[in-house]
Amino acid sequence: MTIYREERQHLIDCARKMERYGLVVLSGGNVSMRMPDGNFLVTPSAMGYDNMQPEDIVLIDASGRTLDGIRRPSSDSAALLYIFNHRPDINVVLHTHQPYATALGLVCDELPADFVTVIDELNGAVAVAPFTRSSDEGMGQLSVQYAGSARAVILKHHGAMAFGKNIDQALSAAVYLEDACKSYLAALATGREIAKLTTEQISDESQERGYYGQPGD
Repeated sequence: MTIYREERQHLIDCARKMERYGLVVLSGGNVSMRMPDGNFLVTPSAMGYDNMQPEDIVLIDASGRTLDGIRRPSSDSAALLYIFNHRPDINVVLHTHQPYATALGLVCDELPADFVTVIDELNGAVAVAPFTRSSDEGMGQLSVQYAGSARAVILKHHGAMAFGKNIDQALSAAVYLEDACKSYLAALATGREIAKLTTEQISDESQERGYYGQPGD
């Protein structure tokens, strides 16, 4: 019997949503999740999501050793584990190759907090981390260094990392990041001056609202 079968299916469902939202294609990117026992579930390396089954998801420990699974874990596992091991507040990491965020990373140093969705869903401006070789722990190190309190970081020449306390929050961060990057690039393309929010406006927008969302969210 496959352990964490339900959670493994959640990872597959998330990966398929990432593909549906245009954040990855084919076998690109990965999804990983911290488990209550201190181990981690991660999608397998170089496998398409359409036919992925729960038994294809790999359970690894904090050192990257496979504990359960028939597949080789994501080649980015060292980077993902670095994030988990240095950010105990993060339970889910999504790695994507989303096109608009990747494009923005080639021409900007950050996605500024000039959109309410960037403030509300990403917890502020999203930085662009310098390039590092893929499938390397350095990708995780730079993600932690440049993310700060934001729920995402853009990886120059590569893609993005999105984080959350659960799958829904991490997926929301990735989707809103892509949407905001698309809008920002469209604004840049006009050649006109970009309107900025003031520090006070950003602070005011970031305040908790008791009337937004559902109880218990």
